[in-house]
Amino acid sequence: MDTMSYVISFLETLVNIPSPSGFTKEAIQAVEEEANKFGYRSSYNRKGGLIIEVPGLKKEVLGLSAHVDTLGAMVRSVTSKGMLTLIPVGGFMMETIEGMYCKVHTRTGKTYTGTILTKEPSVHTYDDAKTLERKAKNMEVRLDAQADSEEDVKKLEISAGDYISFDPMFVHTESGHIKSRHLDDKASVAVLMGVLKDLSESKEKPLKTLKIVISNYEEVGSGASWLPEDIEEFIAVDMGVVGDDLMGDERKVSICALDSSGPYDYEMTNRLIAVAKNKGLDYVVDIFPHYGSDVGAAIHGGNNIRGALIGPGVHASHGTERAHEKGMEQTLELVKGYIRELY
Repeated sequence: MDTMSYVISFLETLVNIPSPSGFTKEAIQAVEEEANKFGYRSSYNRKGGLIIEVPGLKKEVLGLSAHVDTLGAMVRSVTSKGMLTLIPVGGFMMETIEGMYCKVHTRTGKTYTGTILTKEPSVHTYDDAKTLERKAKNMEVRLDAQADSEEDVKKLEISAGDYISFDPMFVHTESGHIKSRHLDDKASVAVLMGVLKDLSESKEKPLKTLKIVISNYEEVGSGASWLPEDIEEFIAVDMGVVGDDLMGDERKVSICALDSSGPYDYEMTNRLIAVAKNKGLDYVVDIFPHYGSDVGAAIHGGNNIRGALIGPGVHASHGTERAHEKGMEQTLELVKGYIRELY
């Protein structure tokens, strides 16, 4: 299987593994199995994040990251009618989850399907169905189970604090578009697995030793707050934002110069731009004012690093997202080019 076919195939597998922030064990294990398959050892940090090590020609260590955790929700309470109220995990607009199919994951190991609706879900019934404000207190989950009362729900072993995951609705179109929830950031996790595949099959060693951090709390701001001390430079492979007043494109790789945490390392950003130019990649340099990354979490956590941020363009981020296989390929080639550079 060629590398991009593998990347997209693994992405489909990964987005279909529920993993809201803090509920990522199964997704992390899937990534670990891929890394082990390519011959690379891995370890865990105390937060449950994965660290994959790729020996290099030099002892200096370059860190790369992508996060496997996604947006989701938790059960807040159970109503007298057997509906579940919810509270968000991560930042998103309530409008983007209205009508979504979902799963409820109990702490006793059971899983139930359901649908996220407003408390006034039908224009045939409610005068204010169209105008009801879409916010958490007005949303609830309708379970696909015999659940007509709070007592019914209790018998299902569902309670406050149980995770709710959203159906990703993955589609890979003939035009090369990838439509799915959770492309932030599972698209870039798949890209990094593609990098490992190429390194393993070519038996090539990167110039510096790589430590690939697969974080699991990025969507709530603390994903890579701790890093191995030997990491000197750290690149978050996340996503490029697409929209008005931005340069990004789904078919390109974005190199971020500044986000809500401030500017990224000037020299690293320049080197990324130089690699993109030398390899003839489709890239943009951009500013993301409403954005944070694992690099920001790492710096705020006190890690002594230099940091940069790249990623494929993703449209409608934190909503019903869309990317393109070309943007993912450009990201893969930029990572491969950077780890081969002498600097």
